[in-house]
Amino acid sequence: MKALVFHGPGQKAWEEVPDPKILAPTDAIVRIESTTICGTDLHILRGDVPAVTDGRILGHEGVGVITELGAAVTELSIGDRVIVSCISACGKCDLCIGGLPSHCLAAEGASGIGWILGHLIDGTQAELVRIPFAETSLHRLPDGLSPETAVLISDILPTGHEIGVQYGGVKAGDVVAVVGAGPVGLAAMTTAQLYGPSKVIAVDLDPNRAELSLGFGATHAVVSSDEDWREQVMALTDGLGVDVAIEAVGIPQTWDMVVDIVRPGGHVANVGVHGAPVELALDELWIRNLRITTGLVNANTARMLTKLVAEGRIDPSGFVSHRFALDDIQDAYDTFSRAAETKALKVVLKA
Repeated sequence: MKALVFHGPGQKAWEEVPDPKILAPTDAIVRIESTTICGTDLHILRGDVPAVTDGRILGHEGVGVITELGAAVTELSIGDRVIVSCISACGKCDLCIGGLPSHCLAAEGASGIGWILGHLIDGTQAELVRIPFAETSLHRLPDGLSPETAVLISDILPTGHEIGVQYGGVKAGDVVAVVGAGPVGLAAMTTAQLYGPSKVIAVDLDPNRAELSLGFGATHAVVSSDEDWREQVMALTDGLGVDVAIEAVGIPQTWDMVVDIVRPGGHVANVGVHGAPVELALDELWIRNLRITTGLVNANTARMLTKLVAEGRIDPSGFVSHRFALDDIQDAYDTFSRAAETKALKVVLKA
């Protein structure tokens, strides 16, 4: 088969590789119909995730058809169309049972980490992929839900929902700011609507993305290159600051921004993938009664989100800005990596 293979920082190739095989009785082989590129893949290519080694097939999002099953898989069938979860969860260890499959203790990949596809084992940017723990890491695609839309449930929709909105404790009447109007930030804005915030303020350096966010649940948009961006946000909060500040970029500057605009007693929810340390000024923050959360998505709300998307209660289809054939994945990476120029949000690759 062909797959997108990582060959060290800045190096990748669409090349022939051996087809995946069933290695454990709980495995499935899935023929990919749609996949996409995540900001995390760009972090990998920049060398921010050193656990990813030369020869690894990238990608952790996908929709496809089951072509082969291990002997222990009884809840799925060959021919089922399925959504691939970005988290591979055994479903049996203490952390999976405790609601934290992002740190699954199974030995596949590495014990203690549930994000293994395209990281510690071969991923979904390929014609075929092996999925460990198939029954707890795949879920059926509902009739009428397109693979292009469903692939957004693999990662970005549950990430924005769980790590941004749920970890942030968004509740009815809250003023929420999301710093970063990329795909995951937009997913946080979209799913925040489930909890009834009074305002959702999108903050982004790119005026196009800031304006675009108004179609994804944001009630106000602020361009962070404006000298008075902070004053604009504070004016929307009676000068107190936001109840929940969601960081959805992953750089020190945006971390400083969310800390700067959250009110006393508020909540900072970090969603961005950080490749460098940030400053935590506890000499100033200790007195502000803040809660700060971080996290890797558990994807344990993916099935619920699938139902909402299938019923039209949430519509993430507008996240898709560009479409490519799977064979054109190098062009897709180029487009996605130059999002400020190309206005790319999510690029979908179709086999």
